[in-house]
Amino acid sequence: MDRIWKWVSGFGAVLLLLSHVTSGLEVPLDPKVLEGLPQPPTITQQSPKDYIFDPRENIVIRCEAKGKPHPSFSWTRNGSHFDVEEDPKVLMSPGSGTLTIDISGEKAEAYEGMYQCRAQNQHGTALSNKIFIRQSRSPLWSKEVNEPIMVQTGISLVLHCRPPTGLPPPVIFWMDNNFQKLPLDRRVSQALNGDLYFSNVLPEDTRSDYICYARFPHTQTIQQKQPISVTVMNSSPEGDRRPGFMLPLGSTSTKMVLRGQTLALECIAEGLPTPSISWHKIGGELQSGRTVFYNFNKTLMISNVNEGDAGDYRCTATNKLGSVHHIIKVTVKAAPFWVSAPRNLILAPNETDSLTCRVDGDPKPNISWFVNGIPIENDPKDHSRKVEDDTVILSNVQTGTSAVYQCNASNEYGYLLANAFVSVLAQRPRVLTPPNQVYRVITNNPALLDCSSFGSPIPTITWFKDFQVSVRNADPYVIHENGSLEINMAQPLHSGNYTCIATNNLGREENHVSLEVKEPTRILKQPEYRMVQRGMSVVFECQVKHDSTLTPTMTWLKDSVELPPDERFVVSKESLIINDVIDDDKGTYTCIANTILDQDSASATLTVVEATPTPAIVYEVPDPPTDLELTDQTDRSIQLTWTPGDEHNSPVQSFLIQYEDLLHQPGVWVNLTEVPGSSITAQLLLSPYVYYSFRVQARNQVGYSQPSDSSAKYLTNPAPPDENPSNVQGVGTKPDNLVITWTPLTGFQSNGPGLKYKVHWRQKDVEKDWSSVNVTNSSHFIVTGTQTYVPYEIKVQAFNDYNHGPEPEVVIGYSGEDVPLSAPDDVQVKVHNSTLAEVHWEPVPTQSVRGKLQGYKLYYRRERGLHGTEEEFDQQEQHLTFNGNRSEGMLPGLQPYSVYSLYIKVLNSKGEGPPSPILTFETPEGVPGPPSFLRVINPGLNSLTLNWGPPVNNYGRLTGYTLNFQPVNTTNELGPLRKFSFKANETTFTLSSLNSSVLYKFYLSATTVRGPGPNITEEAYTAMDIAVPNRQIDIATQGWFIGLMCAIALLILVLLIVCFIKRNKGGKYPVKEKEDAHQDPEIQPMKEDDGTFGEYSDTEDHKPLKGSRTPSNGTVRRDESDDSLVDYGEGGDGQFNEDGSFIGQYSGKKEKDTHEGNESSEAPSPVNAMNSFV
Repeated sequence: MDRIWKWVSGFGAVLLLLSHVTSGLEVPLDPKVLEGLPQPPTITQQSPKDYIFDPRENIVIRCEAKGKPHPSFSWTRNGSHFDVEEDPKVLMSPGSGTLTIDISGEKAEAYEGMYQCRAQNQHGTALSNKIFIRQSRSPLWSKEVNEPIMVQTGISLVLHCRPPTGLPPPVIFWMDNNFQKLPLDRRVSQALNGDLYFSNVLPEDTRSDYICYARFPHTQTIQQKQPISVTVMNSSPEGDRRPGFMLPLGSTSTKMVLRGQTLALECIAEGLPTPSISWHKIGGELQSGRTVFYNFNKTLMISNVNEGDAGDYRCTATNKLGSVHHIIKVTVKAAPFWVSAPRNLILAPNETDSLTCRVDGDPKPNISWFVNGIPIENDPKDHSRKVEDDTVILSNVQTGTSAVYQCNASNEYGYLLANAFVSVLAQRPRVLTPPNQVYRVITNNPALLDCSSFGSPIPTITWFKDFQVSVRNADPYVIHENGSLEINMAQPLHSGNYTCIATNNLGREENHVSLEVKEPTRILKQPEYRMVQRGMSVVFECQVKHDSTLTPTMTWLKDSVELPPDERFVVSKESLIINDVIDDDKGTYTCIANTILDQDSASATLTVVEATPTPAIVYEVPDPPTDLELTDQTDRSIQLTWTPGDEHNSPVQSFLIQYEDLLHQPGVWVNLTEVPGSSITAQLLLSPYVYYSFRVQARNQVGYSQPSDSSAKYLTNPAPPDENPSNVQGVGTKPDNLVITWTPLTGFQSNGPGLKYKVHWRQKDVEKDWSSVNVTNSSHFIVTGTQTYVPYEIKVQAFNDYNHGPEPEVVIGYSGEDVPLSAPDDVQVKVHNSTLAEVHWEPVPTQSVRGKLQGYKLYYRRERGLHGTEEEFDQQEQHLTFNGNRSEGMLPGLQPYSVYSLYIKVLNSKGEGPPSPILTFETPEGVPGPPSFLRVINPGLNSLTLNWGPPVNNYGRLTGYTLNFQPVNTTNELGPLRKFSFKANETTFTLSSLNSSVLYKFYLSATTVRGPGPNITEEAYTAMDIAVPNRQIDIATQGWFIGLMCAIALLILVLLIVCFIKRNKGGKYPVKEKEDAHQDPEIQPMKEDDGTFGEYSDTEDHKPLKGSRTPSNGTVRRDESDDSLVDYGEGGDGQFNEDGSFIGQYSGKKEKDTHEGNESSEAPSPVNAMNSFV
């Protein structure tokens, strides 16, 4: 029973594969199956083989595993057991093998080394990779003194970086003192080792701050080398020279790279001018997908290197003086890599299988096998196990021999370690597919009924339909080795109930499912290409046919995305309407009909144009059909079959079938029918006596294809005509004839030779017998000697040599007409108003019309006006036509106050009859037209003069004029309306008492006895705004303002003089004598520290009062006196005694007056000016 079982769960499972190579099976992931099943350990997560840690953070070494029961974990370090519990700094996560090492306060180097995790349970032991733990390092730059470099212009130069060795290696870059990266180009470049190369130096390379920086990624630290100073001299510049390689040296070099890594080759050359670098692989080509050039073509990198990348690579440096080559010999080695890794095996007792560990590498790896972490040669001898190089063969395994096998493959460049467990199980069958599952598929699609199972040994699967019919592995059924039942093309007859049964030697289990086969969803009427003008509406139709048990949903897309949220798009059940089309609406619209099982879609393109659109051709028209074949020929039908041509990316929407009648119209192709684009046959209806040849054209959204080649020819037998001539008419061309015409049959319609026409006629309601005549090769016949305009019954029948056609229909015709004989009588006019009149007349007798009555024609003319003042002009005669048999009509558009004349004629198809007698009538007065003009003249400051002219058309006697006007403010709001009336002979008026610089609006109308006519309007500003638009009045220049200011200044001067006199007069009062006489103890001399006056002086000199503050110059200017009207008039304590002496104290005086006087006398200084600025 050599086979392998693979399981995939879920509804609508994909095809599950089986093979007969081995008997191992994989345990499904279903928790119901896993529960209770023993399973050896499996490593699920581990840290990378090379683990560089940051000494500032904890070390976390990951090791996770699964198994049943859950495995326990242990570690080795540097090949010896690592006791985790003894080290308080090391913590193992519960239920996990992950280690967390706290290295704070410890020497991190103590924990460097090679670690390996072991996960074990009673069924075996799994090993992790060996994890090399190292601390990241960012050593300091060695102290060095960089000597200044002096070099001549044009010489090559290398600035060495030589960074400290770090773990991992640092990232190198060059900057200046301002932390700006140095610009690199074809001349100046940085090598992979960090050195800075100058192919030739220029004077601008002179600088003292060439600084190499090293950034260490793990510690995120940056260290810098001491600055290097370079001076480029121009005393004896170097001349042009051929290229030479600065890196690598010599003509050849070697490079080794490991498979899967990135190969980096570089060539840096010196020379003047600066050389350019190119690369070439000798005997091969550079792989464009993996090859990238960097550093201005100086560095070649090939990613994901394989053995084919080995070989000789030539870099060439070239300038105008020559070129130089360097060859790099590249060898590719390989660390071990998997060809086929061993996989887990689940075997039933007594089964046989093998574990295979296939690897490759350069050099060839050595393979070692381990069992539960112990070298297989050291494991107790197991006779069921045999090792053959990269394969372990397991024969007749027994319960209890489960284990985890490790394959280790290594060479000098690395190693691979893989775990694969072997679990020996004995399990009765279990069906994993959910019970009573319903599968629904569309007709003609594959149906896959799942029967996922598990058991050891592997169960055998059998199927039954409707509980009784055994399903065999034969068309249309396919039973896959995983148990699934597939129906290649499901049909409705395959619907029903199905049962799968899983059986092995330990038992059986069954499961029931059902299958429903549905009709497909199809779009019957697809949307079609539309070209629409901007602003119009467009409709895309999408009619769907679907299974009655499925409910489709309709979705519309524009350019493969959902329709924009725009109310112009109206989606109904079977259509999309786009209203008010704009340019952005152009694109491809797709309708998608979705059910839970399938969908169908169709697309159409919308083109938006302006006036005369021309559709843009996006796709090509299809190729013409080929291989036309005629079958099933009869007298009246034939079947045409063809092969469609290339659609050219646009599906064929229909096929147009055309025919050529070689007997009657050779060379003329006529459209016969059109069939859907999905058809390749058509049943064609034929006519007798036609020599047919057919061709087909295909149509897609672009247009029609070229016609196909003609089919074989086919002649049908003759027969009587199937139809009579169409469009039979009888119309007289003269008063005494009747011309009978018809549209003749075509040769195609004749159905046979000898086609003729039998023409019948008789006067309606007068003659009983038909007159007839046979007509050949003509489509008309003239009956003469008829009465004028009388009805005739007419019919025309076709016949040929084989018989008459069907009975023809009767049509009514009339003999010829003549002009009418009579004129309308009793014409009367009723005037409704000044512009409208109503005309009545007596209709003429029917017999006098002598033809088909078309109507009555009224001719009228304005003779003159009634007011006698207007100039008379020749008035052109006008007319109105009243259709039908009328006896009255309205005559609009008349001019008021005028005299009109009119007459009427009757009208038939032949012409007009005689006129009625001329009738004259008058129209009453109407309202006048607007005044001929309205002008504003002589604008004043507060007045406006209006002048106007009389109306061009008074339409009556003019009685006067009406004027209305109102102001308009700056926000265009209208003010109150004022009204004036004038006599008819007044045409000028002056408005006064208006506001200056104001806009006024005027309305003027003329008036007759019928009322006012329409207004004429005008607007105007009063004088100020009209003379100087937007003028701003400067009040300071007005005379009245200057006078007012002078008066105020004079008044202030008078007040100042009065106050000054009062002050001097008050100083001469004998206050001091009275104080001496009374000896009032409360009156004390003023002291300088309290600011009060001690005595009063009546002298006129300029000595300061006692207790006052004297300026530094020893003088007191009169304009600095502390006296003021404010002090005397508003002092809180100052008052006069009965004798007029001032008895109060100078209270409330502010010292700031003196201070301000001092400050105002200060000369400004630069320091003060700066302080004020600050």
